[in-house]
Amino acid sequence: MIEKIRKSFNQSFRQESYVAMLGEIDHAYPNALEFRIAETPIFIPKLLTDQMVYTCNFIIDFIKSNDFKSYTNQSIPKDEFIKNENTHPHFIAFDFGICKNERNELYPALIEMQGFPSLFGFQAFYPELIEKHFNIREGLEHYFNGYNKETYIEDLREVIIAEHDPKDVILLELNPHEQKTRIDFYCTETYLGIKSVCLTELIIENNNIYYILNGIKTQIKRIYNRIIFDELKNTKNILNDLPDLHGDLNVEWIGHPNWFYRISKYTLPFLKHPNIPETYFLNEIKQIPKNLEEYVLKPLFSYAGQGVIIDLKEADLINIEDPENWILQRKVNYADCIETPDGLAKTEIRLMYTWKDEDDNPTLLTNLARISKGKMIGTRYNDNNTWVGGTVAYTES
Repeated sequence: MIEKIRKSFNQSFRQESYVAMLGEIDHAYPNALEFRIAETPIFIPKLLTDQMVYTCNFIIDFIKSNDFKSYTNQSIPKDEFIKNENTHPHFIAFDFGICKNERNELYPALIEMQGFPSLFGFQAFYPELIEKHFNIREGLEHYFNGYNKETYIEDLREVIIAEHDPKDVILLELNPHEQKTRIDFYCTETYLGIKSVCLTELIIENNNIYYILNGIKTQIKRIYNRIIFDELKNTKNILNDLPDLHGDLNVEWIGHPNWFYRISKYTLPFLKHPNIPETYFLNEIKQIPKNLEEYVLKPLFSYAGQGVIIDLKEADLINIEDPENWILQRKVNYADCIETPDGLAKTEIRLMYTWKDEDDNPTLLTNLARISKGKMIGTRYNDNNTWVGGTVAYTES
């Protein structure tokens, strides 16, 4: 998107540098990278960055409003509500598609957001390798607000571990070593010294939670939560003996599972902003729009784009049995804005925030990006293409 820098990168690109970068990732974390890494980072002008940040500030103000929790109480399924919810989320991520308007100008459109941690560990590790194997021009940054790798990791330490001993803090996931994002868990352990623990390994006694560390039963004081509780519903049909985390347990959640539901697609219909596509709860639509081809249908509770219906027909809406769990969102025109050696590509950029307990506002730290040449953005939808996949965006400082 910064034309001069894009052309320079493409002209100087060497496949052997890309292969060497992937080899270094695999050497550090053998067989742990299970999603495609793009051959290139993204270079975005300051104007686009500022537009994304302004939009995020607008949404953050809404999240901070006195009515936000009452607006979003219905977002949490009754059987998924977890006690001891804190006053604000510890993590927020905003996904923007880079689009074109009717004047053929690039602009960011909010696609989704989540009150849930993203690849915070991996995004400290991977960009450093980009800068090692490729020439990134001076004056471009992927961190924000003056952060660098050291201060970024220290921020994560303050948010996730705080004053606790790392052995008393765990990263919680179901089957963590089988997850597609497990390399992020391993990076987190490298930087923070906390273990990835499977939900099935937890021991609950007298409202305390324990795990076995080096043969010793160790109490867990904080849980860095990477479980998407909504996804556990199907698993419970197979694993009936999962520990119950819904009680009044003596543990701190970083971030609390309820915020995954509150800050999600459920929030979008409440937001009216030029960079946020019109969004409606399906059960509140009185009349089906005649121009359905201009909309996309999304389930409220899904992950990584699963269940989204892009080429929408009236029958798709009529056949939905639980319309209260779906949103209808106006499509945006993703721009073919990234020139690659084998064709133009589109992109999404995720701005990643942490929010310390004592702070009035969250802090923008870094980003990740995804490049696509198909209808869907995301690494799982581009397996047969090159110059697509996960990456990071560099912006003008």
